[in-house]
Amino acid sequence: MNSADEHSGTPEALGPRERQERIRDRVLELGSIRIEDLAREVGVSSMTIHRDLDRLADEGWLRKTRGAATAQQSVLFESNVRYRRTEQRAAKDALARAALAHVERGQAVLLDDSTTALALARLLPGNGPLTVITNFLAIINELAGESDVELMSVGGTYVPPYDAFHGTTTCDHISPLRADVVFMSTSAVTDGHCYHQSQETILVKRALIEAAQHRVLLVDHTKFHKRALHRVAPLSDFDLVIVDDRITSEELDELAELGVRVRVAPLGEADGTTS
Repeated sequence: MNSADEHSGTPEALGPRERQERIRDRVLELGSIRIEDLAREVGVSSMTIHRDLDRLADEGWLRKTRGAATAQQSVLFESNVRYRRTEQRAAKDALARAALAHVERGQAVLLDDSTTALALARLLPGNGPLTVITNFLAIINELAGESDVELMSVGGTYVPPYDAFHGTTTCDHISPLRADVVFMSTSAVTDGHCYHQSQETILVKRALIEAAQHRVLLVDHTKFHKRALHRVAPLSDFDLVIVDDRITSEELDELAELGVRVRVAPLGEADGTTS
């Protein structure tokens, strides 16, 4: 008996859906992998891998390119939330710690469906009472049952790749609200504006901006090197932009020229850097 037959998780024992889940997990783990390598690892033909990748791409899990599959975002595609959680963790934690200083007891706080907002959500218990309003299921699950957090979910169409509720119904649920502050992130910052790949996502982000008295944008330094297709809002719409200390002096100067109020969050020892 060879090793491939020793347990039910081997390629020979996998059904189509199990095989696609293994492919999905492998792409998300590595970020990018060649189709021929996937075929060899999973033990099926390249044609089968192509079909599986087409389905996974349609579901929003990954992006299929010539000869490879990637979880990395592009101008038109943002990676699945599961992969985004692994990116820039230290920077997101630093941004969340800095953002917490701008949360006051008794406030109504809006959080978008960014993994940076999720990092902030994890710090909120124990800092209440607070009302937290979000369209992000991961935040809902994180805060459910916390005694000092009144949790409000804005519904709509559930979109699995984002683990969030999107669409006009979500915007309709947000528009009557008036919260004290919104904390949100974005995919890219270019020419004084923030951008995102998804048209549906920017509609929700704009609704969140309109529903908040104070607006705080949380962006790690990598967002200044990325591009996205749809404009969300000018940076001037935000009362504060929090960035991590890996941002360049040139980028800080550009923000200053735009009149943007900026706070720099030190990564500190968690990332092996100094503050």
